[in-house]
Amino acid sequence: MSILTDCHLHSSFSADSDTPMERMIERGLQLGLQTMCFTEHMDHGMLDNGVSFEVDTDAYRRGFLELKEKYRGKMELLFGIELGLEAQHAGFLREYSGTWEFDFVIGSSHTVEGKDPYFADFYEGRTEEEAYRTYFETIPKNLSAFSDVDTYGHLDYVVRYGPNKNRQYTYEKYRDVLDAALQSLIGHGVGLEINSAGYRQGLGNPNPCMDIIKAYRRMGGEIVTVGSDAHAPEWIAGEFGCIRELLLECGFRYYAVFRERKPYFLRL
Repeated sequence: MSILTDCHLHSSFSADSDTPMERMIERGLQLGLQTMCFTEHMDHGMLDNGVSFEVDTDAYRRGFLELKEKYRGKMELLFGIELGLEAQHAGFLREYSGTWEFDFVIGSSHTVEGKDPYFADFYEGRTEEEAYRTYFETIPKNLSAFSDVDTYGHLDYVVRYGPNKNRQYTYEKYRDVLDAALQSLIGHGVGLEINSAGYRQGLGNPNPCMDIIKAYRRMGGEIVTVGSDAHAPEWIAGEFGCIRELLLECGFRYYAVFRERKPYFLRL
């Protein structure tokens, strides 16, 4: 494995993980990683069974800095955030992201009009295709409202949880809305995250799928980041060997790591 940086990690500071950050770091060391970027969830107003997905950023920052010092010289630790993007939250996102000195900011579509594709009610009253299209159509709208992010997380996240997942899903079927999304990323200078959790979800490929990554490259996209979206130690750097081969096949020779919101390019 030559990808030695995992740039999408969650710990118990995120509502959907119960793993202490230090356990994640220790596993990263065992795997031979050189850099780990934690990107805890900040989904403004999002509740799951009454549980908030808004990270306590003060507590997160304090815990992170303690471990950054403890592991100095052993592991490079980067301070990141995963912002849940919706156009109506642009004001909050702008104020929040300007308050904290993050190394790396992922923008992700977790909800559409307050509904998460993880739950069945997102698909009620519409076909799977209508649901997927609705999801993809929000990406340019989100970036038009707020684009101060470094990469767009798991661009086809919706496919993980659709009724048929990716069995009836192809890039060509949704090419019009997917190309519009990719053009928006490129136009706003936002990178494309290659998220290996798609393998864990049984899709047989990352999020986004290979044809989307190829399309992004064909359109002139150059910035790709790599993350496992791990919420537990056993998921860290999952299938990074496959990701490397896939990116090479798609025409990439480098992937990006952000420090103080600036990209640094590492050879695959």
